[in-house]
Amino acid sequence: QVQVVESGGGLVQAGGSLRLSCNASGRTFSSYAMGWFRQAPGKERAFVSAITWSDGRTYYTDSVKGRFTISRDNAKNTVYLQMNSLKPEDTAVYYCAAGSPPDWGVRTRTRYDYWGQGTQVTVSS
Repeated sequence: QVQVVESGGGLVQAGGSLRLSCNASGRTFSSYAMGWFRQAPGKERAFVSAITWSDGRTYYTDSVKGRFTISRDNAKNTVYLQMNSLKPEDTAVYYCAAGSPPDWGVRTRTRYDYWGQGTQVTVSS
């Protein structure tokens, strides 16, 4: 049984930092990509960042480029999202997902098969 578990959310002031972790277990993920999505109240779940297990290619949505960094630890089957210079508009529930999207599909949530339960990130102004 595949499990994807996020951790690391919390409350932080604007300009602060948080690091989210995502552990995946239950199968071999070497051909997979891991993605981070977020959902703010009243909005659809949106792509934030992704990384491929095999070669570490990274992808970001424009609004987080230069502030967020995604990385992986293959030995621990864990992906991290380092979030710096946080803004109130980053407030959302952050979800980790595992899937095997094609390169053109890494930003598409329907391309991911397994999802975590989400972790709340709140940035106060």
